[in-house]
Amino acid sequence: MVKPRTSPPTRLLGLPPVVDADTRVLVLGSFPGAASLAAQQYYAHPRNQFWPILGAVWGVDMKALAYPQRLALARSRGLGIWDVHAACRREGSLDSAIEAAEPNDLIGLARGLPRLVALLHNGTESARSMRVTRTLGLPVHRLPSTSPAHASWSFERKLAAWAEVLALYDPA
Repeated sequence: MVKPRTSPPTRLLGLPPVVDADTRVLVLGSFPGAASLAAQQYYAHPRNQFWPILGAVWGVDMKALAYPQRLALARSRGLGIWDVHAACRREGSLDSAIEAAEPNDLIGLARGLPRLVALLHNGTESARSMRVTRTLGLPVHRLPSTSPAHASWSFERKLAAWAEVLALYDPA
């Protein structure tokens, strides 16, 4: 028997952007999952494939690095990280459970990144904001979600999709 909810889900606040003046590519997720919020780290769930995919593309064991080192390496490669939602109500971690989402100021952030050349949406929920990100006049790509909830694609298939797009913008 499913117990009815007696109160609305808690309002959750997202994480700040990981960017600097040299950010060329901005990866946009939807909203941090419970593990990421608890750790205050992007893509903290141990089965999320974001860091392993970047590691495979860059030839670095990203999972072996401490979180600050991961962020420093991403920044050094011109990669920024943020989410399309600033806050929401949600029970659990599934994008489908997001309620009352409040958008981040994607346009404002992007305008403050002088070297930005592309935006990458990590998954379907993030890609719902493509109508906003396309107004910047930059290439916008929808990539398969790195979330463990998106299990219909193998790691290898996700890696191929991410590697193809990242190769367009990574000078290293």
